[in-house]
Amino acid sequence: MGKNVGMLDRTIRILVGLVLLSGVFVGPKSLWGLIGLLPLLTGLASFCPAYRIAGMSTCDARAK
Repeated sequence: MGKNVGMLDRTIRILVGLVLLSGVFVGPKSLWGLIGLLPLLTGLASFCPAYRIAGMSTCDARAK
């Protein structure tokens, strides 16, 4: 399982994940905010299964 999520992509995923996840605790307090776990976890792991299936990578060639 190699990295396929670059630094900018990773940062955006983590931020979006945290914002969505915050909806579980503040704001609408809806369980839909748990969807934020997906971008958060893929950002933290620097790996996206969907990118692997599509043959994509946002990583710099040197960072792999």
